[in-house]
Amino acid sequence: MNATAIMPVSQGGALLPVRRPAGEEGHQFPPAWRPSVVAELGEIITHVAINGEYRHMVVAGCPLACAAKPGQFFQLLCPQSPGEQPFFRRPMSLYGADTNQGTIEFLYKVAGAGTRGLATLQVGDRLDLMGPLGVGFSLDPKWKHIVTVGRGAGLATLAPLMTWARTNGTEVTAIVSARRPDLLIHPDPRVSRNVEVVTVTDAEQTSGPANVERILRRIIAEGRCDALFTCGSGRLLRAIQRLALEFELPGQVALEQQMACGIGLCYCCVRDFNVNGEIVSRRVCWDGPVFDIREALP
Repeated sequence: MNATAIMPVSQGGALLPVRRPAGEEGHQFPPAWRPSVVAELGEIITHVAINGEYRHMVVAGCPLACAAKPGQFFQLLCPQSPGEQPFFRRPMSLYGADTNQGTIEFLYKVAGAGTRGLATLQVGDRLDLMGPLGVGFSLDPKWKHIVTVGRGAGLATLAPLMTWARTNGTEVTAIVSARRPDLLIHPDPRVSRNVEVVTVTDAEQTSGPANVERILRRIIAEGRCDALFTCGSGRLLRAIQRLALEFELPGQVALEQQMACGIGLCYCCVRDFNVNGEIVSRRVCWDGPVFDIREALP
């Protein structure tokens, strides 16, 4: 495969790693590291449907790409499916990365022109990808037990966080939400045996924010929640924010947002945040996509 290190602008003709400019430190999760961003053609190793809506794809990557951290994402140049022509790259959250195996994993829902194009890829095809991008999750070694709340493909973003936490000896409770039981995305079997999984669905009328809040309150009362993490639902985010404020719990949210460039230049992904009572604007792709759960506005 061919990999090229890139940055938004060149300096003297040299291509350098992407770093946050001075004065743009953003939220409280300082990216002391920002690994080099690479553009490469990765070979598809496996690509399978796991249910009626979601597909799992494993791509060969160079060492820099495979060093991606939980919460980061890649910009994928999706193939054109018949009659469609995606204009921009598609941001795709990291589902897994293995430097030893030289692989990057994505879990995605077939929903639009870009993902319909992705679904046409076969084993042996090559995918044009750029990354890793953005600021990922942070884990405090003092946390003994974390709780993740993900809906649908939101679990794709939270899955590598669970693996990281278990590797560090942190206990994980995962609340997994979907419309129907057959669409539930369970944690990766490689870590799920060490994760307590609670499933809720629309069909069973258990996925509403009120019921999820009751589950979370029970977990907190049992002393099994040192931090909260979520991705994939604005309604659930509001409920989790209330609990984070009420019980003074730290937490992080990975935000889903439309992006064009993925490197902070186009300002397509700007959102507002409440920081100590002041509304500030931040770029999800550059300052995030992971933010303090108490500052994000649903």
